Amino acid sequence: MSQPVDPFDPEVRLGTCSCGRHADQAEHVACTRQAGEPADDTRRMLQTAVMRAMFPRDSQRRAFLRAVGRSAAMGAVAECIPFGMLEALAAEPAGALEKTRLKIGYLPITCASPILIAQENGYFEQSGLNVEVLKTPGWALVRDKTVNRDFDAAQMLAPMPLAISLGAGSTASPTMAALMDNVGGSAITLAMRHKERRDPSQWKGFRLAIPFDYSIHNFLLREYLAAHGLDPDRDVQLRVMAPPDMLANLAGDNLDGFIVAEPFNQRAVYEGIGFIQTLSVDLWKGHPCCTFAMPESFAHENPNTYAALLRAMLRSAQYLNVPANRDAIVDTLAQPKYLNQPKIVVKQVLTGTFADGLGHVRTVPDRIGFQPFPWPSMAMWILVEMRRWGYLHRDSGYRSIAERVFRATDARNAMRRLGMPAPARDMQSYEILGRHFDPDHPEAYVKALGARP
Repeated sequence: MSQPVDPFDPEVRLGTCSCGRHADQAEHVACTRQAGEPADDTRRMLQTAVMRAMFPRDSQRRAFLRAVGRSAAMGAVAECIPFGMLEALAAEPAGALEKTRLKIGYLPITCASPILIAQENGYFEQSGLNVEVLKTPGWALVRDKTVNRDFDAAQMLAPMPLAISLGAGSTASPTMAALMDNVGGSAITLAMRHKERRDPSQWKGFRLAIPFDYSIHNFLLREYLAAHGLDPDRDVQLRVMAPPDMLANLAGDNLDGFIVAEPFNQRAVYEGIGFIQTLSVDLWKGHPCCTFAMPESFAHENPNTYAALLRAMLRSAQYLNVPANRDAIVDTLAQPKYLNQPKIVVKQVLTGTFADGLGHVRTVPDRIGFQPFPWPSMAMWILVEMRRWGYLHRDSGYRSIAERVFRATDARNAMRRLGMPAPARDMQSYEILGRHFDPDHPEAYVKALGARP
């Protein structure tokens, strides 16, 4: 996709286009943009307009930039020009919304907060959308309803859009993760009778529940067990189970533990039936958990509605990432129609100050976060894990799949239009269970893990 030129580059001439074959950059973009591509970066276009107004003679602009430098020039202009406000104004749809009545599915877990707060705070309505949020009891049902277009969009576990797109566990159906719903926000919980068996190397024979095969929980738990010498397919029983059933089975001694999204770990502590053995952020700080996903065809058929959805969800993420707002939404999220949980349970999860079930009160402010950017590098780790544990039977070009499903460019453009900081790149490295994952060298990561236990 063609991008607007950088008006803070002293070597760029604003009077011509970036390829030299058109009258200006606007004509270049109009001629080279492919059908279905998102609009160009609004911030860069606004910056260009401002710089051209300030320096009618382009030679003056270039001389100024060479004299003071890029950073100083950007800082001086930003002090005078409210780019964030201008971008928000420019973010309004270019045309009428193709579809205004939408159905969005979610599971009653804390990860759904951006969807629920977008509804409660009126962000959907402000974007011209009439949204019905539909509580759904299981991930397989979310998948099926999204594929069948009963849902226009849905909360999905991070591996689900990848699995659905590749036909892993279901018929292949191109699906996209437009944004992250949340990062972190999960834990491993064990039954109280295992207080003295907190070392995973002692878990041989354990019955452990996971929320779905295609969940970050499954892959993090597998690596955690493998790192402690256990084969997750031979030495323990992994059972797919809905979160409420995990609590009932833990209380009934039918499970030894589980890994799941909140608030069910905290609810086990509240009920006195379990303790938090480790937070998921202790395994991978800032790990992906749930995405805001939809059929790829929905975005192509409804580009203005798609843009409006992103705008509403991003405004919700902005609100949720202000610590002072976390207390304000406890009553809302705890309601029976949403999470249906005790307020104290929801509060402990959102604020990060919580009882762990072992007699301690811990403070972990980043226990859950609502960072919305869908990093394709996160998707690459998930694909590597799917291949490692037999959910994919061949290497399928990790990077191209990751970039097709996790829509970083769309998210980046939408974030910048709202004045939100957005990563300039799609890939970053991670430390996961003490091991370095470089998305540029995924096979090296697999090799370093060694053979299965």
